[in-house]
Amino acid sequence: METSMLLAKFWGLYLIIFFVVLVFNPKRIRQIFGYLNDPKFLLITAFVAIIMGLLNILSHNIWVNDWRLIITLIGWISLFTGIMLFMFPNKSPQWVQPKNVKFFQVLYMLLLFLGVFLLTRGFG
Repeated sequence: METSMLLAKFWGLYLIIFFVVLVFNPKRIRQIFGYLNDPKFLLITAFVAIIMGLLNILSHNIWVNDWRLIITLIGWISLFTGIMLFMFPNKSPQWVQPKNVKFFQVLYMLLLFLGVFLLTRGFG
């Protein structure tokens, strides 16, 4: 349970920081999408996502029907994303290119709420 609390704090803070940076610096979003066409950026991103996913999964692979499942799913999504970026670097930019700005705005809001939820679990 202590690992769950630690990861809830980590992911909660990470998601909120990510949201705040993107809200106060919207140009950063376009920069990130522009970087997706750079193979070096994709390689580094893939390695970081794989490492974060593996660390999350190895320390917290808990499949229960409560809030801790969110932490496990974040780890698996991170690992899967990293593997896809590593295996298919030419296709990856096409998968995540912004086709609808409103969709990404809604996604960022959901990430904010998820971050706040995880922080309340981690510190509560």
